[in-house]
Amino acid sequence: MELTLLQVIKHVFSFQCLIAMAIGVVGGIVVGALPGLTATMGVALLVPVTFGMDPAAGILMLMAIYTSAIYGGSMSAILLHTPGTPASAATAIDGYALTQQGQAGTAIRVSTYSSMVGGLISSFFLLLLAPPLSMISLKFGPPEYFLLALFGLSVISSLTSGSLVKGLISAVFGLLLGTIGVDVNTGFPRFTFGITSLESGVSLVPAMIGLFSLSQVFIMSETAREEKHREANAIRDWRFFPSLSEIKALKNTVLRSSIIGVIIGMLPGAGGDIASWVGYNEAKRFSKHPEKFGHGAIEGVAGPEAANNAVTGGALIPLFTLGIPGSATAAVLLGGLMIHGLIPGRELFTKYAEITYTAMVGFIFANIFIGIAGMLLARYVTYVTRVPARVLAPSIVALCVIGSFAIGNNMFDVWTMVFFGGVGYLMRKYGFHPAPVVLGLILGPMAELGFRQSLLLAKGSIVSYYLSRPISVVLLVLIVASLISPVILERRMQAKANA
Repeated sequence: MELTLLQVIKHVFSFQCLIAMAIGVVGGIVVGALPGLTATMGVALLVPVTFGMDPAAGILMLMAIYTSAIYGGSMSAILLHTPGTPASAATAIDGYALTQQGQAGTAIRVSTYSSMVGGLISSFFLLLLAPPLSMISLKFGPPEYFLLALFGLSVISSLTSGSLVKGLISAVFGLLLGTIGVDVNTGFPRFTFGITSLESGVSLVPAMIGLFSLSQVFIMSETAREEKHREANAIRDWRFFPSLSEIKALKNTVLRSSIIGVIIGMLPGAGGDIASWVGYNEAKRFSKHPEKFGHGAIEGVAGPEAANNAVTGGALIPLFTLGIPGSATAAVLLGGLMIHGLIPGRELFTKYAEITYTAMVGFIFANIFIGIAGMLLARYVTYVTRVPARVLAPSIVALCVIGSFAIGNNMFDVWTMVFFGGVGYLMRKYGFHPAPVVLGLILGPMAELGFRQSLLLAKGSIVSYYLSRPISVVLLVLIVASLISPVILERRMQAKANA
């Protein structure tokens, strides 16, 4: 074990991993700080870059950009009252109030160190919980893989959109796209329309880039002409390290919100935006001065920031162990794992142990690096937040085209990306979330293979076969609960509104 740990540490501090970590952290902070860009978009853009890299360095870079982009969103939330990412919406309330009082430096310092601690706690949970939980995957057969795929689809589709019906429609659309290619049993091409490039199925990375990145450019372009010049507030009360009084005042809030974030992150589909609001509400509930919230309470910055960064490690636990993404960004990360031939489950911690443990240990150092880089970049990030959409949009389009072409040196992938960019744009305009489509593309073939194999194994008695397997019964219950719970929650909210 000691030798393995030394090998992992040596790999983490290799030149390629250190460069990947630095690019991921700095790039993530910039992406998060730019209003309109999201962590999901940043990860989708960098997936093609990792294709030619060492797998451990590539996965570490994607994990680093995920957690740092969530933190970066707090910069524009505090300085502009414009959340850089949805997970930073709660931070904008007290963060901007502190900026208006001339305490922008205090707000950013609290945000930076709270994010770092939240990310660190979640990375330790990931390192400690993921390996033993992966043992469960050894008990999985074709029926369990089929139900696991359905569970992933049902949870993501119901929680990543305001409407259960729209979420399910998005998931079904993804499943239909997942049927394109050669049939797993007969070897006959399906829905390829004579196009040879489609025989291997829809290319996942160009589809993700189109759905998350190019579609966002189309949205940005709509308002580029009317966009007003953004002027970020200057940071005057600068101090690199938090004071002892700040640490004493915030330690309980940060610890509580970090635990909340990890738990919410482990719930598939919940995400950082939910965690940040729960962290904010709990910080207010436990505060000695709740009346200050909304008027510049530092706990109102620490609570949501610790929670939303703690989500990142929590979301990776079900991703690495069972292949169920805990957030939309984790869904894109799943695609990143798969293009490197890394299938979630026990093999990640046995056959590919060095890659997996390097990424997880590196994730700890990436979160420490966020604290250092965040404080060094904070003074200059005000210039980044001023970049107008008319400059940003063409740059992102160029990255989308290069990234899509680089995967297979094939123009068909570029046209795939453009097609999905148009589809993603229409989905966003009409209130459909693109994340379930990606899940359908990834989990659809897995569900089909599991179901067809279980049909053969069941020998005609499919219902009794499924009900005779304990894990299958548990997964069936979870699927039903995930479909019903949004409806129950919606009715309760309506009841409270009418009361």
